[in-house]
Amino acid sequence: MRAFSYHRPDSVDAALRGVAGQSGTTTEAAVKFVAGGTNLLDLMKADVMRPERLVDISRLNLDRIEEVDGGGLRLGALARNADTAHDARVQARYPMLSKAILAGASAQLRNMATNGGNLLQRTRCYYFYDTGTPCNKREPGTGCGALTGVNRIHAILGASDHCIAVHPSDMCVALAALEAVVRVTGSRGERTIPFADFHRLPGDTPHIDSTLAADELITAIDLPAQGFAKHSTYLKVRDRASYAFALVSVAAALELDGQTVRTARLALGGVAHKPWRDPAAEAELAGKPASLESFREAARVLLRGAKGHSHNAFKIGLAERAIVRALAEAAGVEHP
Repeated sequence: MRAFSYHRPDSVDAALRGVAGQSGTTTEAAVKFVAGGTNLLDLMKADVMRPERLVDISRLNLDRIEEVDGGGLRLGALARNADTAHDARVQARYPMLSKAILAGASAQLRNMATNGGNLLQRTRCYYFYDTGTPCNKREPGTGCGALTGVNRIHAILGASDHCIAVHPSDMCVALAALEAVVRVTGSRGERTIPFADFHRLPGDTPHIDSTLAADELITAIDLPAQGFAKHSTYLKVRDRASYAFALVSVAAALELDGQTVRTARLALGGVAHKPWRDPAAEAELAGKPASLESFREAARVLLRGAKGHSHNAFKIGLAERAIVRALAEAAGVEHP
């Protein structure tokens, strides 16, 4: 491991002073915040990420889960994933989110990982971790080994000629469907980022994962009042039942008027560089019967731009079936 300096501030202001002067995005910065460390420390040990300084924020007072005006819930950035998933309010009002968190990683990792860190975890692409292979995400301009290599777990939507890696989080897929809002603070003050705008597609700059500036700190994630508690689910399809990343995952949420869909939310994981939503597919369901036929048509719309590569074309059919199954579970419709 390479040498780095370590600083542990006791306030948000002191933490921000620790990254003052940083420019660019958080994925490019030489100074990194660290809390649970469940991803960053692994990447440092593998020599994939090489920060010169770590600012340990684990003791900041950002670990509460609390009510907000309007009926929503605020998840502290430093609340642990396990505490969030098992919070009685999250389980009752946002069961899709609780289920998504519990589908991710192992119990030990969920006990350490924080909500803010979950948003910033990096891809599990083999070529990103293997420093002996080209990777535009790890070292811009070197190429993409996955394009012509083993790409079974890679993207079928939103990819570019520079990168076909996928975002690994389960929690973020549910947050995308819920239309959560990320609260951040930095040298230019506080701001909020709609979840759809937080992560990026790769384009020609795949090394940049998010719109978070290098001198900004995530303080909380706001959940809206609408949690789709009556009709929602999170479905994760993976190679084994535990401790595996999603081949395809689906966060599905419906608001029903009898057996007619009033509002629909759909987000996919394991298929793109960010949690994938398509408003056209959600609009396709509005006003339609909650039926397998309607769900199949929505899946078709959502996947109309999907493109497979040499080893992952199976994901297109898998995603279509997973979408239909998840929507059927959310609606309480029998599915063969």
